[in-house]
Amino acid sequence: MIVPIKQIVSRAHKNKYAVGAFNTSNLETTLAIVRAAVSQKSPVIIQTSESAIHYSNLQTIFGIITSVANSIGKSVPISIHLDHGKDLGLIKDCIKIGYNSVHIDASEKDFATNVFLSREIGSLAHKKGIWAQAELGSILGKEGLVKLETGEINMKDLLTDPLQAQEFVALVKVDTLAVAVGTIHGSFQGIEKVDERRLQKIRSLVNIPIVLHGGSGLSVQMFKQAIKNGVSIINIDTNLRLAFKEALVKSLKPDSDLIDPRKILEPSTKAMQAEVEKMIKIFGSNNQA
Repeated sequence: MIVPIKQIVSRAHKNKYAVGAFNTSNLETTLAIVRAAVSQKSPVIIQTSESAIHYSNLQTIFGIITSVANSIGKSVPISIHLDHGKDLGLIKDCIKIGYNSVHIDASEKDFATNVFLSREIGSLAHKKGIWAQAELGSILGKEGLVKLETGEINMKDLLTDPLQAQEFVALVKVDTLAVAVGTIHGSFQGIEKVDERRLQKIRSLVNIPIVLHGGSGLSVQMFKQAIKNGVSIINIDTNLRLAFKEALVKSLKPDSDLIDPRKILEPSTKAMQAEVEKMIKIFGSNNQA
């Protein structure tokens, strides 16, 4: 059932495991996440990107998540989070409709602007009793990776500076902090890694829960080490998309006579559920509900 995100994350932060924050944009993905959480007796964060909201509209996707969470997922704690919010109007709409947490991503701005915008959204969120997440440093995606390979970007210049993170949190007073420590949005196995020493330093200077974005390309050992070094929330999106696509391709083989959308999509839903369950076990949040 839907609960305040503080209930979920504070416990993970205290007991040194991580909660999975899984992206959804439709009913099937939401079902997969919630069924996995119930199966593993695990708390879970369900998050939407701005593009997911534009795909279905805010009221629809919020209604889907709350309905599934409060019925199928009534036995486990679930919170709803806005991932990478850059549109201030949309962030405010998410606060108004009842999201449990919002991410104000002003990481591409200069430090002073990031502080100003993060403080503004944090204040609005706190007035409604919900959490705010800010971001410091730059987490690459596929486009950034291309630039990195051609030498146009020095990866170290994009990573979160621990001392700056300490200053940022003191100024902004947000509830969670997304950091850049070497991960990449998307799935780039063999390329991604976590700068564990940097993460340890951030953890020693920042006393709020740390969020790891771009985690889909990490190994099991990398996940476990990052959690040991202070990560309390891990965002996962690409892994679910890959599981969905692989199962869908099998469902739609040329010789298939399936025409019922439910039967076509059921294997994809089960594949995503299996992926979420796998991540939950790695993060150590199973049996924590």
